[in-house]
Amino acid sequence: MKKAVTLFAALAVMGMLAGCGSSSDTADTQADTVQQTASETETEAETTAAETSEEETSEAESAEESESSAEDAGSAEGKTLVVYYSATGNTEEVANYIANATGGELFELEPVEPYTSEDLNWTDENSRVSVEHENPDQRDVELVSTSVDDWDSVSTIYIGYPIWWGIAAWPVDTFVEANDFTGKTVIPFCTSSSSELGESGQLLADLAGTGEWLEGMRFRSGVDEEDVTSWVESLGL
Repeated sequence: MKKAVTLFAALAVMGMLAGCGSSSDTADTQADTVQQTASETETEAETTAAETSEEETSEAESAEESESSAEDAGSAEGKTLVVYYSATGNTEEVANYIANATGGELFELEPVEPYTSEDLNWTDENSRVSVEHENPDQRDVELVSTSVDDWDSVSTIYIGYPIWWGIAAWPVDTFVEANDFTGKTVIPFCTSSSSELGESGQLLADLAGTGEWLEGMRFRSGVDEEDVTSWVESLGL
């Protein structure tokens, strides 16, 4: 009987030990599973963060490329320049209207020896313009400057002048002769109270020998800015 009790007790102890071992294994297994899940979650988070970073970098690069392309396109179009000689202010007024309409830069042609009111009195045969008209060799008017900064980036040029005896005021000739208009579009414009553009634009084109010279426009004194703007827009440049 004693042996039986002892055997039973031994079996009970072994059962308890087996139960404890099973619980311990289960706990270890559950701990391993939790640790593996956390590790996988962390890996997924790192992967997602990396992918997000790559997407943001790609978007930034695309934005930079688009901006660069836009800048290149703007550079390819070139700048607009409004060159003018104004004896009494009428041509200057139109030049300003054109600059406003195109966003172009202004470049005034200034004779080293400016014309006075007496010089411009064409009804006086002894006035400066009258003498120069009768003696073409005296029409070589020196200008303060004929050089335009960043000339190579200019693609479109409006060139304005008053009409003198049916042609462009000759101070403009000095500028045209001094510059190379290759690859540039040139649009002449003039101001006068009665004379038309006539051959003035074509004569300047012949003098230049380079550039694509379009047919120009004559404006009366005191022209409205709206009329000048409408003409500029009609050119489609």
